Amino acid sequence: MEKQVKALKAALPHTIPVITGFLCLGVAYGVLMSANGYGAIWSFLMSLIAFCGSMQFVAIGLLCVSFDPVHAFIMALMVNARHLFYGLSLLKKYSGKGKLKFFLIYWLCDETFSINCSTTPPEGVDEGWFYFFISLINYLVWAFSSLLGGLLGNFIMFNTEGIDFALTALFVVIFLDGWKEQKNRIPALIGVGCSIVSIMIFGTENFIIPAMCMLLVVLTIGRGKLEGEKKACIYLQKKQSLSS
Repeated sequence: MEKQVKALKAALPHTIPVITGFLCLGVAYGVLMSANGYGAIWSFLMSLIAFCGSMQFVAIGLLCVSFDPVHAFIMALMVNARHLFYGLSLLKKYSGKGKLKFFLIYWLCDETFSINCSTTPPEGVDEGWFYFFISLINYLVWAFSSLLGGLLGNFIMFNTEGIDFALTALFVVIFLDGWKEQKNRIPALIGVGCSIVSIMIFGTENFIIPAMCMLLVVLTIGRGKLEGEKKACIYLQKKQSLSS
């Protein structure tokens, strides 16, 4: 139990930006579901079972039209195809985690991926439980925020247009936090560059998957050089800490 408590205390501070964003996003999702005739319990169950933030917003529109399973499947695959890349990136980190691995995979989302991919647990903290609690906290906050939004949606009436912009704002915060923490910013610049090129070629509606494919190719080709840059940055950090 001491190991779990220690991991929970270490994980909690890393989830605070996501908790803040998920409170806004989850409530927004619950309110939108309520505005379209679906009660709080449906918002809660969707978040517990589906747990795919952006696709859940898209699913509201799918629930309000004639049922088309093929269209729904293709839409879900396109929106969530980025998780294929997430899974490949975390193969090494999630290997050897035993029974925790199932939960780590099921609770994986954009924000959890951003934290777990860029964060190393403090010395003396179990890695598996550290990633487990980050994933669990994000999952529960999203689910209960959706429930809260569904309940509030019955009493609050306002124009919900643009409320889902909170998702974009959250990613900007995560990106800036990673930019501040990481000394080697080349991967971040490559990601921004690939996204801009993809938007110019495919447009704002269809750029995500091509951008990820482009990013995967570029990072794979330049992996050796980037790892050399990373080692150099770690060496400089240690040298600075020793001199201070």
